Amino acid sequence: MNEILSFLREAADLTRRIQNDFITPATWEKKDKSPVTVGDLAVQTLVAARLEALYPDVPLIAEESADLLLTDEGKRFLEIILEYVAKYIPDVTAEKVVKWISRGKHDDSLRDAPRFWTLDPIDGTKGFLRKEQYATALALIENGQVTLGFLTTPNLTWLPETKEFTTDQAVGSLVCAKRGDGTRVVPLDRGDDALEPIHVSAHADPAEASVLRSVEAGHTNLSQMDVLCQKIGVTRNVGMDSQAKYAMLAAGKSDLLFRLISAKMPDYKEKIWDQAAGSIILEEAGGRVTDLDGKPLNFTQGYTLKQNRGICASNGLLHDRAVQAIEEIGA
Repeated sequence: MNEILSFLREAADLTRRIQNDFITPATWEKKDKSPVTVGDLAVQTLVAARLEALYPDVPLIAEESADLLLTDEGKRFLEIILEYVAKYIPDVTAEKVVKWISRGKHDDSLRDAPRFWTLDPIDGTKGFLRKEQYATALALIENGQVTLGFLTTPNLTWLPETKEFTTDQAVGSLVCAKRGDGTRVVPLDRGDDALEPIHVSAHADPAEASVLRSVEAGHTNLSQMDVLCQKIGVTRNVGMDSQAKYAMLAAGKSDLLFRLISAKMPDYKEKIWDQAAGSIILEEAGGRVTDLDGKPLNFTQGYTLKQNRGICASNGLLHDRAVQAIEEIGA
């Protein structure tokens, strides 16, 4: 696991460098209207290369495609990616960048693979662009179960002295979980020997609880969110980008997380790279993750959670109440 933590620290350093160097990082719009930046592609290059070296026989399902770099517009950004990745892989070439990005399949071709990685190089790209919250999310799925999960959150820093997260220090955090072995966190400027366990909150009273939700309206149903919170009895509901929300729940700094079905995208199915790492991190911290109907997340259906509808995540104690409220309001 130490090798994985090492290259994820590299990935966090890479995203921070790109974010700091550009007022607006070079950005494209994908077919689904979501943005992708040179940061997404550079991180996918780096992580895919490290995984290939460490686990050559384990395939990868990842969010981004190299197709963008093969267009006339994209070729000029390939040079930017090469410049950044060269700090970590000195012998990188344009051909290797395309190969490593393409190693991350973006379809259902690995649906029956018994073991594979799934990666979101920059989860919360719009948060990254706003210089707010984002994460690099990596998980290992074996026989349909998430067995390892990792999140780096460069703009969300764990303070060991106070056991709190802060956005005021540009240090960042690394959160990891292994099935059956708990969840741990460490600031990115400290060694792996400083990893410490975290656990969800003990809030069973909704009046003491808070909800984390997506910032973007396209990711959830914001109007229904207010109705749902009232139904549950929660008065605090805070927007945050990316799977950094899972880290907050795992450390007991919030209590509920929802991805309701957006009216703009009624048929949307969650991508596995958006939930795999965060789900095991929350579960191993004592929490619970299901879809909006209370069904376990099914990671055997390819790159999407085809058998699930939205996300309901909690500290466990409030979960049944939340699922019941979702049913009652028809969310």
